[in-house]
Formats: sequence, C-alpha cells, structure tokens
Amino acid sequence: MSVTYVIRFDVVPQQRFRFLSLLEGVLDAMRSEPMFHEAVLHADPASDCRFMLYETWEDHEDVLNVQIKRPYRQAWHEALPELLERDRDITIWKPLRSDRAWRRS
Repeated sequence: MSVTYVIRFDVVPQQRFRFLSLLEGVLDAMRSEPMFHEAVLHADPASDCRFMLYETWEDHEDVLNVQIKRPYRQAWHEALPELLERDRDITIWKPLRSDRAWRRS
C-alpha cells in the first residue's frame, strides 16, 4: 500500500534560494524512481519562507531503506541544518482516495 509524507519546512530567509535549488534537484531525481508516485511542493501564501511538501511512494520500507540513501539526496540532507529555522515537521499518511480533474485537450 502506498504511503504519503507531509513535510513542513521553515526556511532561514537568507537560505530560501539555496533551499529551493537543492530541493528541486531532489524532486527532479525522484521522479524517475520506480517506487515514486507523486510529489507536490506548496508555498505558504502568508510567508515566503514556509513550505509544505507531500510525497507519495509505493512502500514505506523502500523509502526508509533505499530512497533516503540515494546519492542525489546527500547534499540536500547535509545542508538542512543550515537551511532551516527548526527541524522539519514530518507526518506519515495512508492514502484512502485520490481524485483529480480530467483535462481535455
């Protein structure tokens, strides 16, 4: 069964550009992983330095044992203490239903 991670970030204002640059590299690389479903990055409209990311993956154990250890994540994980005002807030959710609008061309 798939699993979704909701991650909230409070970014140091002077690190906003670096935060987004490093995160975009990770998101771009994740997209080609076979166990990856989707990720959506959100910006808080009330703060330029608050972000929320949700990622859905096929399997929690794969995320813990394989995905977190991917080389493309190393620079991101090493930089987090400098990028963030406080530790990330990570919660884990199990999807029950997914609805999306169909767009016709």
